[in-house]
Amino acid sequence: MAAAVWTDRGRRAVTVVGTVTRSRSSHAALKSQYDALVIGGGHNGLVAAAYLQKGGLKTAVLERRHVLGGAAVSEEIFPGFHFSRCSYLLSLLRPHIYADLELKKHGLKVYMRDPHAFTPMLEEGVKGAPPRSLTLGSDLAMNQREIGKFSQKDAKAFPDFVAHLEKLAGAIHPLLDAPPVDIPGITAGSLRKRLGAAKTLMPIVKCGLKLGRNIPEFYEIITAPIMKILNRWFESEPLRATLATDAVIGAMTSPSNPGSGYVLLHHVMGELEKEKGAWGYVEGGMGGVSQAIASAAQSYGVDIFTEKDVLQVLVGSNGAAKGVVLKDGTEIHSKVVLSNATPYVTFKNLTPQAALAPEFIKAVDQIDYTSPVTKINVAVDKLPNFLASPTPDDKPGPHHQCSIHLNCENVEVLETAYKDAMNGRPSVRPMLEMTIPSVLDPTLAPPGCHVVSLFTQFTPYHIEGRAWTDQDREAFADTAFDWVEQYAPGFKKSVVGRDILAPPDLERIFGLTGGNIFHGSMSLDQLYLARPLPFLSDYRSPVKGLYLCGSGCHPGGGVMGSPGWNAALTVMADLKRH
Repeated sequence: MAAAVWTDRGRRAVTVVGTVTRSRSSHAALKSQYDALVIGGGHNGLVAAAYLQKGGLKTAVLERRHVLGGAAVSEEIFPGFHFSRCSYLLSLLRPHIYADLELKKHGLKVYMRDPHAFTPMLEEGVKGAPPRSLTLGSDLAMNQREIGKFSQKDAKAFPDFVAHLEKLAGAIHPLLDAPPVDIPGITAGSLRKRLGAAKTLMPIVKCGLKLGRNIPEFYEIITAPIMKILNRWFESEPLRATLATDAVIGAMTSPSNPGSGYVLLHHVMGELEKEKGAWGYVEGGMGGVSQAIASAAQSYGVDIFTEKDVLQVLVGSNGAAKGVVLKDGTEIHSKVVLSNATPYVTFKNLTPQAALAPEFIKAVDQIDYTSPVTKINVAVDKLPNFLASPTPDDKPGPHHQCSIHLNCENVEVLETAYKDAMNGRPSVRPMLEMTIPSVLDPTLAPPGCHVVSLFTQFTPYHIEGRAWTDQDREAFADTAFDWVEQYAPGFKKSVVGRDILAPPDLERIFGLTGGNIFHGSMSLDQLYLARPLPFLSDYRSPVKGLYLCGSGCHPGGGVMGSPGWNAALTVMADLKRH
């Protein structure tokens, strides 16, 4: 299966190989009848399938692509170079899922990063010294020394800021691992049913108890512009800009927009190997986590199939889902169907429109899928060498394992980049988050070579009202590379090939509506009780027997496994009840 790849020599199609992820497809023949069918082999779909099978339901996963994983895939775009082609870092995989499914036993290996953030400056060094930079990691004393290069006051405040964020983020954990409050159940029906539904209040009660006196601060951070918070704590750049990047990553918003504070909190909620807020590289690329979940699911008896493109959900005369029909005409019947696709794809493309009310379809049309992201995967034959922290003989330094923040000298640079996209144009000076996972994982690239991920913002879905062209992709990639070159001279000459994925490409290849990596914006009007819609937050759909299990559901994008886990529990509770 070929995919479009752009290189310095122009556009050329190459074969994208998913050698390891492909092997997780079941050898069993596709049956005509299952208890449960999962549309889409992304990580949440695979988690849902694993728990459904563990619960005694014969389950199959149907993935339209040749590789499993949805956005969490590993693909060999150039011979010898293996990329996490879409998502690129692991953190928000829920610990109980990691333990329940024994993912370590099933091959999941994660390289922890420490330090984790590196922000070089574009400036002239003083008296021949290199330009300054800011490096942050788990060592608070080192962080204070680094921040002290820009402000001693900020260095002193930083430990308290981290502790404050961790307390707020920790309080949210009970909400991640349970469906939202069952408002209809609590407010209607018999007393017995109401009391049963009242149990869904427990996670929010636990959250409130954990927050205690910090409830006002929590309310502020989820509603305020992140700059209101950061300006209160800190005075220096690039510290404020570096922290602000986590408030806008993947979101078409700026640090001065209300609600950006929640996105920052979302990104410090993570946990890896019991280390809070840690982010790591999966060995072999992000496809490794999908492989491990698929292996666990298959060990329970799940049938997993790739290149099975679902055309439509089958709806019986009673208005309930009764299976799916593939694009090749094959019908597969089941008691329930779970969709790991976005809500838009599920209800606009996969569900017969006659089965849905016009008002519901209109509401689905209003879900915000705006994306600022263009992902550029780069194969290089030499490690980038940064002026702010030069390393001899192509040897990696600690900063090479970090998320490397370029064009993050100050918040105004981020604001300007955002305004460019809001005016319908790719940013002239884009925000660039560079990662080089091959520094820690030697399986990703040939000896002496590296794979580089550039997660770039801000780019609109349409350029001044028109579709992206190959020339637009080339021009934007050239702009991004020109900026990287200023921080790391020689970068452009080291490029072997590049894979440019603008928002429409992320939509076309990975099924991410609008190119949005979260399956829908993580704005306050699309979270918790309103994700993806206020009357659709319990994983059930208007079609009986059809459920959502992807990141378009609570708790949202990036929280790996929770939507699938919550959806599986909901399905099993419904089947038990009926």
